[in-house]
Amino acid sequence: MVLLIHFLVMKFEEIGFEDSLKEGLDAMNFSEMTPIQEKSIPVIMEGHDIIACAQTGTGKTAAFLLPVLNRMLKFPHDPDSVNAIVMSPTRELAQQIDQQLEGFSYFLPISSVAVYGGNDASAWEQQKRAMQMGADFVIATPGRLISHINLDNVDFSKVSYFILDEADRMLDMGFYDDILQIVSKLPKDRQTIMFSATMPPKIKKLAETILKDPVSVNIAISKPADGIMQAAYVCYEAQKLALTKNLLNGRDNDKVIIFSSSKQTVKDLYRALRRNGMNAGEMHSDLDQAERDNVMLDFKSGKINILVATDIVARGIDIDGIDVVINYDVPRDVEDYIHRIGRTARANKEGAGLTFVSEKDQERFAKIEHFLEKTIYKVPMPSELGEAPVYDPKPLRKGKQRHKRNPSNGQHHRQQSENSSVSDQSSQTKDRRNHRNHHHQNNNPKDRNDGEQKEQMQTSTSENQPKRSKSHHRRHFHKPNSSNGQNMNGSSSAPKQD
Repeated sequence: MVLLIHFLVMKFEEIGFEDSLKEGLDAMNFSEMTPIQEKSIPVIMEGHDIIACAQTGTGKTAAFLLPVLNRMLKFPHDPDSVNAIVMSPTRELAQQIDQQLEGFSYFLPISSVAVYGGNDASAWEQQKRAMQMGADFVIATPGRLISHINLDNVDFSKVSYFILDEADRMLDMGFYDDILQIVSKLPKDRQTIMFSATMPPKIKKLAETILKDPVSVNIAISKPADGIMQAAYVCYEAQKLALTKNLLNGRDNDKVIIFSSSKQTVKDLYRALRRNGMNAGEMHSDLDQAERDNVMLDFKSGKINILVATDIVARGIDIDGIDVVINYDVPRDVEDYIHRIGRTARANKEGAGLTFVSEKDQERFAKIEHFLEKTIYKVPMPSELGEAPVYDPKPLRKGKQRHKRNPSNGQHHRQQSENSSVSDQSSQTKDRRNHRNHHHQNNNPKDRNDGEQKEQMQTSTSENQPKRSKSHHRRHFHKPNSSNGQNMNGSSSAPKQD
């Protein structure tokens, strides 16, 4: 009986929200809580500081917005002051939080403003005016908020709630000192709420500095969803472009995201796919805000079906209907891998997560397999692309090769020459890009593009309102038979994982 109770899913109607907040939840079709919501919301509603660790995509935004909204309804607050600050690492995530807040508070007398860079002078004035007049919620990126603090007379003395979302990402981007500067402007008698996808030592240090007797909630990093069919291609770096084109042929009706850790690789791959006649878009931090918004709208509407992106769309952004995720390179850590492939197979749907594993990335990929406690199926390379290296994830000694190519295989040599442009162009343009950025940098604090001033602020979203609430086999892409490890023939149905 105890076990049965443990696995019952708690519903929002059981939590004791105010009736007007329940109306907003009903309108958005929010009924059942996720584990992080179930554990965090009661703690926040009781007024405790909290440090919560949970993977992106588990419903963290609702976990901190809903209880704070409920407390604002129950307890008096000054309508002419800023009452809550939500910190976000990126402008796109700030937009998304603001949109979700708008949905939750549709029937509530609650105001909000999103404060981020990458826009014109009129946006700066609107943000300034909203904060000076008193917005209940300020959803901000650290760099932009610091600029307002330094240049404008913004009063945060009445702030009752200070919330940090994706705290680990903010620290990775170098915002530690900025956060402490913002905290110095807040009253000591406040409720501080910190959410993070990981819990490295620097997060614990920050928590000890700004939280007061916090309750700790930890939802373990989950494995990828069962609906994701994971597979890998062991290949040479020079084979990646041809392999990408091979996999994308015939996928005109599928939504595909291709991730790379390098902005320049994203740019070069995007151009190569466009030259090949494919409906592709690019997403990276060198685009201005209007360009990012247009790309995301085109992707969501189906105007483009391939999005080549850095990790800016891997965390914190909800995009429905992704059929295939391709890791053009192996992510730096297992969390990034899970976030990337987690863009597909959402809402109990199915999808595929494919990873290109070059020789230099084999050891890193082996660490991902070790964490997942499974061997990810290695799909044989298409014969027309030449031979592939052996998967032997051991540290390479300097000057050694893991696998020598067959000198007689002229086709493979030609393939390397034809498809090395993506990696070659990256190194060739690096110095020119750095030189150009140095001379065109804008030092006006009003125009600080938040994450970009820290170098790698990256993420993306659309401006659609929060939602109220297919994958196909292709040639050379087979799922192993679970009983004997042999390949299965492709079919038109979506691949499943046992």
